[in-house]
This record gives sequence, structure tokens and C-alpha cells, in this order.
Amino acid sequence: MTPDGVAIAVMVILLFPMGYFTLASPAFLLVKLDIQPVAQLLRGMFNAHFLVMRVAGVIGALAFLLDGRLIAAMGVGLIAASAIWGRRWFMQRIDDQLRARDAGDAEAPHRLRRLHWSGMLGNAVLLVALVTSIPYVAISA
Repeated sequence: MTPDGVAIAVMVILLFPMGYFTLASPAFLLVKLDIQPVAQLLRGMFNAHFLVMRVAGVIGALAFLLDGRLIAAMGVGLIAASAIWGRRWFMQRIDDQLRARDAGDAEAPHRLRRLHWSGMLGNAVLLVALVTSIPYVAISA
């Protein structure tokens, strides 16, 4: 694979799950999160997103590392690290709010909605950073 091919492959590997999450997550803004199946589905979507980004980030970082692009590997490695460590933090917060909702806390769905917004914002920031880095990765080829 040529260096350009490696860069394109890594970007596609990372952009696909981030793009999917960007398109799928706003649908949850149209429904109430106090409905248990909806909240569980939201939790599942975030969990799957973190897991997929973990795998995609590690694969992308290794591909750049094997291609000799240390800076690009470190950037993609940061995405993988945020998915690895962010998942534990984020999922714990979601689970806390789901338990609080089940215990009768009327504010828990609102806090869950704020978590939803923060997850979408975090993904958007990483997506913008990744897209803006594409020309720099292509130049280093």
C-alpha cells in the first residue's frame, strides 16, 4: 500500500463510525429519555460507538505507526485513548442517570439528555479535528 493509500484507509476507518454516530444520535433528540427502551437504546448506541472507535483508533494508529508516521499515529492514538478511557467515564454517568430515573428521580432524564448532548458535541469536535487533519496527513505522504 502506498503512503497515500494508508492515509486514506485510516481516515475512512475512523470517519465511518464517527459519521454514522453523527447521523444516528440526533434522532434521540426527538424522543423522551424517560421511556426505558429509548434510554437503553441510547446507552447501547453510545457503548457501541465507544467500542468501535476504540478498535478503529487502535487499527489506525498501528497502520500509521507501521507506515512510519509517528505524529499521525499519535493523533489517531489520542482518539483511541479517548474512546478507551472516555467509555468508562461516560457509561458510568449514563448508568447512574438510568438508575436514578428508575428510582423515581424526575430530573434524571434531563441529566441524561445533557450527557447525550455532550457525547454528540465530543464526537463532533473529534470529527472536525479529524477532517481538518486530512490535508496534513496527505502532505506528509
